[in-house]
Amino acid sequence: MDSSRKEQQQDQNQKESKKKRTGVWVNGPIIVGAGPSGLAAAACLSQHGVPSLILEKSDCIASLWQYKTYDRLKLHLPKQFCQLPFLGFPENFPKYPTKHQFVSYLESYAAHFNIRPNFNQSVSSAEFDPAKSLWRVHTDEFVYISRWLIVATGENAEPFVPEIRGLGKFKGKVVHTSDYKSAKEFGGQKVLVVGCGNSGMEVSLDLCRNNAVPYMVVHVLPREMFGMSTFGVAMALLKWLPLKMVDRVLLLTASFILGSTDELGLRRPKTGPLELKNVTGKTPVLDVGALSQIRSGKIKVMEGVKEITKCGAKFNNGQEKEFDSIILATGYKSNVPSWLKGSNSFTEDGMPKTEFPNGWKGHEKGLYTVGFTRRGLQGTSSDAVKIAADVASQWRSAEDCSNSCHSHIILLIGEN
Repeated sequence: MDSSRKEQQQDQNQKESKKKRTGVWVNGPIIVGAGPSGLAAAACLSQHGVPSLILEKSDCIASLWQYKTYDRLKLHLPKQFCQLPFLGFPENFPKYPTKHQFVSYLESYAAHFNIRPNFNQSVSSAEFDPAKSLWRVHTDEFVYISRWLIVATGENAEPFVPEIRGLGKFKGKVVHTSDYKSAKEFGGQKVLVVGCGNSGMEVSLDLCRNNAVPYMVVHVLPREMFGMSTFGVAMALLKWLPLKMVDRVLLLTASFILGSTDELGLRRPKTGPLELKNVTGKTPVLDVGALSQIRSGKIKVMEGVKEITKCGAKFNNGQEKEFDSIILATGYKSNVPSWLKGSNSFTEDGMPKTEFPNGWKGHEKGLYTVGFTRRGLQGTSSDAVKIAADVASQWRSAEDCSNSCHSHIILLIGEN
């Protein structure tokens, strides 16, 4: 059978499979993803009296946090900047909660708003039916149908592994940070950490007793300035000053607190940290102790990787070193293009085409996105509130119409 006939047969099989699935009408919005974004959207909708249904491919809420994060992870920002709408963190939680505390908070959040996702429901496709103005969301077992679809899988749905020349040749262990738990399994090894964010710095700090050699090209900011979180200082300054001026203040203060980092091999990009975050989504690195280990030589900063070899790596400055393992701290990416079909609302990279602050509303009728602002959980909360208000206005109109029609029918029957 030639390739074209095989593809035709596969398409036919998929169509037959879809026909066999049970149709399920959802009275409110369908939310794809039970992470913080999906929970926030469901909670905000419930405040307006609008029901919703969350579809989650895993067996728990916040599966990325529960299964794909390392043990030492803590929130990089103070808890007041990471809480979801209508329910804050417990007062006894520390300023920077651990991942286990954050998961505990999310579980309490779901319980508080009576959010019960449908677990083990991996969405294979979702598409809009313009003739009926309905969304059809396909899983292995069901076809869920609703007037509204909220994409809540977020910008960090799947591990991102960049193309690195020669990576397949390497004889040692290669692991993404999504599968890294602690330094215990790397004891005594020389480990190359490839990455340019907070994960790379934190994993390197975790590995510094094991000769970790990170490669980083980043902004490095102190986690706190003048007794306040750096993020809190930035948010306060943005109320009075333009973004570029705030960037200058942050960089000058960082240089005063941390000193020059150029001699350590940490070259600062020309773009300021806040502007870099807004334009590219890359989060500036907040130092949690790794910088002192770099200065002491326990963590070594290398030039950019040119090529991975069988036993190690070649770098852009001509150096070549051997390593036992490689850890890819290369972040995550959106998975929306793999399942949202025929939509004109997302780019090829799976990000909304409409930029913040208006990216929460898709181009297609009834389509919304939450968790794609590149502004962390504050951006998620902001979008969730807007989405709920917009859906609620339509919900009330539909309910009024339904009640009006129902009353009219009763009246006609009574007259007869």
